[in-house]
Amino acid sequence: MLKKSTRTKFRPEYPIDFKFDFKDPVTLSRFIMEGGKITPSRISKISLKQQKKVSSAIKTARDLALLPVGTDAADTCGRPEQISAKPFEF
Repeated sequence: MLKKSTRTKFRPEYPIDFKFDFKDPVTLSRFIMEGGKITPSRISKISLKQQKKVSSAIKTARDLALLPVGTDAADTCGRPEQISAKPFEF
């Protein structure tokens, strides 16, 4: 009798005892969406315990400026330069 292959909820590359380190921004950036939000566990396929560890590691890395807080969309939105009507003189 063949065993049916079932889809598991959890990712095999992150075992249950995997320690997410805030000093590793490459691993943590996999759990951040394009808008800068932390990916929920139903999408990232990690357990609730791991999700709490990931989110705290991401928040610590953001506090230490290892990860960006948001996106750079506000910087590249193409606003016109502020030009004053009166020329600046010394």
